[in-house]
Amino acid sequence: MIRFSFTVDNLRRQENGRRTYYLPQRFNLRRPSTDTESETGSEDLMESPGANEFKFSEQQHPVQLLGGLNELRKRGEFCDITLAVEGSKFPAHKVVLAAFSPYFKAMFLSSLAESKQNIVTLNGLEPDMVGLLLDYAYTNQILITRTNVQALLSAANLLQILPVKEAACRFLENHMDAVNCIGIHCFGELHACSELQAKAKTYILENFSEVFHQDEFLTLSPAKLIELVSDDNLQVEKEEIVFEAVVRWYKAKPEERTSIFPKVIENVRLALLSPYYLVDCVEGLEAVSDNPECMKLTAEAKLYHLLPDRRHERESIRTKPRLSSDTFEVIVAVGGEDDKVVLRAVECFCPSTLKWKSLACLPFAISKHGLVASGKNTLYLAGGEFPDGGPSHCVWRYDPVLDYWQEVETMLVARSELGLAMLDGYLYAVGGWEGTHRLNSVEKYDPNSNTWSLVASMKTALTSAAVVAHDGMLYVTGGAILEDGDGIELVQRYDPRTDVWNEVAPMKIARSGAAICALGSHIYVVGGWHASTENTNRVECYDVKTNTWEFKASMNEKRYRPGIAVLDGKIFVLGGEEGWDKYHDSIEVYDPLADTWTLCGKMLTSRSWLGCVPLQVRKSICRDN
Repeated sequence: MIRFSFTVDNLRRQENGRRTYYLPQRFNLRRPSTDTESETGSEDLMESPGANEFKFSEQQHPVQLLGGLNELRKRGEFCDITLAVEGSKFPAHKVVLAAFSPYFKAMFLSSLAESKQNIVTLNGLEPDMVGLLLDYAYTNQILITRTNVQALLSAANLLQILPVKEAACRFLENHMDAVNCIGIHCFGELHACSELQAKAKTYILENFSEVFHQDEFLTLSPAKLIELVSDDNLQVEKEEIVFEAVVRWYKAKPEERTSIFPKVIENVRLALLSPYYLVDCVEGLEAVSDNPECMKLTAEAKLYHLLPDRRHERESIRTKPRLSSDTFEVIVAVGGEDDKVVLRAVECFCPSTLKWKSLACLPFAISKHGLVASGKNTLYLAGGEFPDGGPSHCVWRYDPVLDYWQEVETMLVARSELGLAMLDGYLYAVGGWEGTHRLNSVEKYDPNSNTWSLVASMKTALTSAAVVAHDGMLYVTGGAILEDGDGIELVQRYDPRTDVWNEVAPMKIARSGAAICALGSHIYVVGGWHASTENTNRVECYDVKTNTWEFKASMNEKRYRPGIAVLDGKIFVLGGEEGWDKYHDSIEVYDPLADTWTLCGKMLTSRSWLGCVPLQVRKSICRDN
């Protein structure tokens, strides 16, 4: 906004030659009419009595000034520079160009020959784009279209006209799709448009399954392809899509790309492929089978599948699931029994949709087992009871990335009705039924060495105890010590640093076959077998800091041996028995802040003695039932 300031000191006389001008000591500037004001947009200040200065500004002045300069340019008046572009000439004013473009300002202020010339030749630019930019300099308006945006951005970038460059970037962002996103990304990279480049790359990564089918994908340089497929944020339902993409790229120019193909395939996470796909499709490709470097990579992936207990030795970027893989957190329910029918089903429940999906079944039917998830998003199942009533010493590990079960080292003792917990990276199997008697023994599994070892035994032999790890300790609550299966109030705590068991405050009511979980600084125990004639819906909470128990709101249903899992700060309890031959399929959720239970869906089948854990799984492995 142009401003004019006048200062009046009483009566001042200004002389110009022989003429004398007088300025009045004070005067008022009258507002023009409303009509005039709306037309000119003028802004004036009324001088207050005694004031000796006032300011005036005209909002339309910049527009009028630009308009006047543009008219002078069109008529060739006062033009002191001509831009020559591929035979076309554009007369202009140096002062306008210097104020408009840092490129021209530096040129005219330098000691270069161009600063003294009346005609400056611009190479590498299109005449039409220079004409558009000159019009913008004099009018503050420019028309960006699909046909001119790239050439216009290039010209604006060279001449350092930042507003036009940014406007062209926004135009490209708004018109980005699967067909052109790769071209836009590379174009932005070439012209140092970092924000445009980043947004286009994000679009490619988030829509990769569609993008790799486009023609632009086949024109990628090897370095750019490697940059994309190696990115942790590449979003694909399964790694097989990444392999199919690089094969499509390779087949577009196999003669040129054979030598670089091993470097490209190195960035496909072959260990995350299905073992069948790895053998049938990857090794079945001639470009892989004929290349020793590629075959070395497939051999590495096959070892990852064949020796799961040694996976920790082979961890690398090629075994790591992508950060933004299409995963979601669910509650996985494993095994159990329904009206004395032992199950091998493995299903997952999504609380946000209340829907169930199927995962890879257990290799065998099992009930009364232990189930726990490790901190590395791996699920372990240990022990349990087979349909013939015999206890199991088998241990299985589930990989949610590959959706399959792999047997690991067996326990030292066969156990059903055991407790299982993960503490400081070790798996603890606690108590249980050996086939003829209850157990007080406890053993520990080291996933790194794939070995079991005994630790200190509990003071009391138990079956059907509820076991949980919390704050570096192992807690064993309740359980059964007599043939009738009645519960006890006993709570035992194990410290792995000292290998010692101690008793802490007992529960308020006796329980066996209860479910247990840790949430925050508290431990919750729900349901279970209270006495020889009664299951319970009572819930109590243990405060680790004060070593005290208190009752919380009771569940809606009485539940013996339900499944339990913590998800998003809430406790989910699934299934269980209410009495003889009465199995639940209902699910209820507990809100610890409101101390309320709410029924929130049903399982696919009624069951008890199931195991439940929260787990991150890929949507692609979840199957409709």
